[in-house]
Parts: sequence; structure tokens; C-alpha cells
Amino acid sequence: MAIFDTQLQMLDGSTRSFSDFKGQLVLVVNVASRCGLSPQYAQLEELQRKYADRGFTVLGVPSGSFKQELKDDESIGEYCSTTWGVTFPMTTKSDVNGRNRHPLYKELVKTKDSMGLAGPVLWNFEKFLILPSGQIKRFRPQVKPDDASIIELIEANLPR
Repeated sequence: MAIFDTQLQMLDGSTRSFSDFKGQLVLVVNVASRCGLSPQYAQLEELQRKYADRGFTVLGVPSGSFKQELKDDESIGEYCSTTWGVTFPMTTKSDVNGRNRHPLYKELVKTKDSMGLAGPVLWNFEKFLILPSGQIKRFRPQVKPDDASIIELIEANLPR
């Protein structure tokens, strides 16, 4: 599966392979600091704290695709940690749509949502839950991280 071949530049300056998450449960979310949906950071962090020791992680992907993210990675990191107490891993600022779309999102956008629609990310805070089996479930931005449909999938697929 090509998604696990993807390289990630992390906000802390390190480089990781998405294969580091193989066998885990990962919620990939394109985040934005200046979006009306940014209170979802609190719910994402809550999920991280509740399930991290059971093989789950949130992976935040700051995106400027909708022009609502801060200008640089340092500002993004500071905002997320001081405003929302974010501890989950985050990549550097990346495009999730368009010709400069991050390779991770080239794969993720092939996934259909609950209405059977694939294609471009519609807005900030779109969620992709990657199950330990490699199967991907897609949730549009208006579905909050603590929505029952997401929680049920997390709890049913925790690897440990």
C-alpha cells in the first residue's frame, strides 16, 4: 500500500515514515489555526490522551490550502501547544489539495466518505481514520472528532 511508503517532515524537525504507524490506528487530520473549526483541536487532543497507550494516535497535518493556517511551522507549533495543549505528532505545513498536494493526501483523497464521495479535501479538519488493517474511513470536517461514529470505530479497532 503506497500510503505506508510516504515520508513525513515533522513539526519538531524530524523525518518519519508513515510506515512507523503500520499496525496502529491513526486519525489523520488537516488542521488550521485560524479556522472556525479549530476548537476541534481540544477534542483531538482528548482522543490522543485517552487512547494513545492502546495503539492510537492523531496525526495533525497543518494546511495552508484554505488560507487559514499561520505562516510558519514555528508559529503553528507554538499556537497548538499553548492554546490547545497539543501533544500529538504534527507534520510541517503541507498542501492537501492541488498540484503540490502532499503525497500522503494523494492517497487519502481516493477514499470515499459515508456518501460514497472521494476527491479533494473540502475544508480544514477533514478526518481519515486508518485502521490497523490499512483500511481507511473518511469523515468530512463537520463530523467532530468525538462523534459516535468515530469513537465506535476507534474502540472497535484498537490494536491493544
